[in-house]
Amino acid sequence: MADKKNVFISHVHDDDKLLPKLKDLISKAGMEVSDGSINSEKPNMAKSEDYIKQKILAPRIQWASTLVVLITRDTADSWWVNWEIDQAVAQGKNVVGVFAQGATTADIPEALGKCGDAVIVGWHGERIVAAIKGEIQEWDDPETGEPRNREWIVKRITCR
Repeated sequence: MADKKNVFISHVHDDDKLLPKLKDLISKAGMEVSDGSINSEKPNMAKSEDYIKQKILAPRIQWASTLVVLITRDTADSWWVNWEIDQAVAQGKNVVGVFAQGATTADIPEALGKCGDAVIVGWHGERIVAAIKGEIQEWDDPETGEPRNREWIVKRITCR
């Protein structure tokens, strides 16, 4: 029997077409997810930014155990994605970034880069599932898909 998790997939609406592919990838790796995000299948018709944030998005993020950030070329510039990350962090949620194919480190939203506990993985089902479960801590390189160290290696030199 597959694990089942409630997630909120933070994404740019132009990337709605990737959501079924992401959920299928996770499913094939042995985890069933229920997604509470707003997308074209579950549109949000509200106009008030405060209402959207407090009555629609915040409760859905609260419901989820993990905020999954779908990282694409437009993600870094999305005010909404950054707000959703900040909200998840404030609620103490697990935050997992997933590089879509073609995404680079330049596409990481600022709020995700600042989130010290966040994990960012490539488009690999097993890595995504392990990150949702909290089993890995490292970030993946978007080009190779291999784990990379987030620590900066600083060579010490003597100033003269």
